[in-house]
Amino acid sequence: MGTFCYFPHTGEDIRRMLDRIGVGSLDDLYADVPADFIYKGDYDLPSAMSEQQVREHFAKLAAENVRLKVFVGQGAYDHCTPAAIPYITSRSEFLTAYTPYQCEISQGTLRYIFEWQTMICRLTGMDCSNASMYDGPTAAAEAMRMCVASVKKRNSVVVSSGLLPNVRATILTYAKYEGVNVVVTSDVRAKVQELSSDLAGVIVPSIDRRGYICDHEGLAELVHANGGLLVEYCDPSALAVVKTPAEWGADIAVGDGQPLGIPLNFGGPYVGFLACRKDYMRKMPGRIVGQTEDAEGRRCFVLTLQAREQHIRREKATSNICSNQSLMALWCTVYLSLMGPEGLRRVNELCWERSHYLRDELLKTGLFEPVGEGEFIKEFVLKPHCPADRLMHALAAAGYFAALPDEDGNVCFCVTEKHGREEMDALVKCVKEAAL
Repeated sequence: MGTFCYFPHTGEDIRRMLDRIGVGSLDDLYADVPADFIYKGDYDLPSAMSEQQVREHFAKLAAENVRLKVFVGQGAYDHCTPAAIPYITSRSEFLTAYTPYQCEISQGTLRYIFEWQTMICRLTGMDCSNASMYDGPTAAAEAMRMCVASVKKRNSVVVSSGLLPNVRATILTYAKYEGVNVVVTSDVRAKVQELSSDLAGVIVPSIDRRGYICDHEGLAELVHANGGLLVEYCDPSALAVVKTPAEWGADIAVGDGQPLGIPLNFGGPYVGFLACRKDYMRKMPGRIVGQTEDAEGRRCFVLTLQAREQHIRREKATSNICSNQSLMALWCTVYLSLMGPEGLRRVNELCWERSHYLRDELLKTGLFEPVGEGEFIKEFVLKPHCPADRLMHALAAAGYFAALPDEDGNVCFCVTEKHGREEMDALVKCVKEAAL
């Protein structure tokens, strides 16, 4: 029988390789690692299994996951996923999954990235969009870098405290190692004027961490008058019914595509997006796919802009962001194609109706107080009259992921089109019991 590369190495294979590099044993390969850091116990691995036994083993492990009914958002939303998406994304023409360097064999990948960019531009109102953002928070951090790179000799970026905590934390982490002065504040307009001589940019949410739709009237004019760029962090699903970043006068729009039908899956995957006005296109991270014609005049797609460290000198790169999230971009593109403008609006209508119903029912219990004022679509916070942690754990024990405590001691709820009235009534009943 011949040798197959996918078979495990035999003892003789290993011996020949060690002899070739002049090493006595596999352990010698780790000679530079301090002995205290090397695990010396037995690995908790099962013995060899048949294929069926392996399937049963992993099914047993999967059954240990606790599946709760999700009534929390905070950047990851439990929207419906149309059944057609997994089947369309599995088609062979899309399964050239890695970076599409060779356009002649990557037309499927390049086309859906192009369509993704187009749809993001239509949602945000921006002139151009890129691909290959890991998630929303890293897209926001890259936008912070864009501001500093675009506005010469300025190094301060004002960040709204209304952004989600993980978004703020990611921006601050990038800023620390880039040497950017980031100022987090609840009064963005005052800080813009205070930092006018060093202002590179401002990052604000379209919908804040409490779920309220933000009013940015006049903010772009103020930021531009003080020499900076305006970045808006968006929920792309909500852009079907709220003002777009372009309508607010923003220069850059970022966010996470997860609300566009990507299931929660115990923490991922996600896909960020970044779009901007054409003036700043050459400062964008990632890559841009463009449309052109081949030698025979047929429509085709190519990588048109990719100013990152793999393609030019590292010190000249706009960003070192690299891995391609295009499979999730494809997922979102199919979702948007299936939903269309009317479908997206209907999703938001259902979210609005149901979230307001749940909020009203929770307030009727007398166990909560409203927090702030404003209009919301699917997410809201309330001030509980009992300890927030106790309430969340009691609901989790009853099968609900809800009433997540925020950094202000309030609790967060979120209702999407997946939640019916019967389910919400059952949640309210559990809240009453948990508060006793």
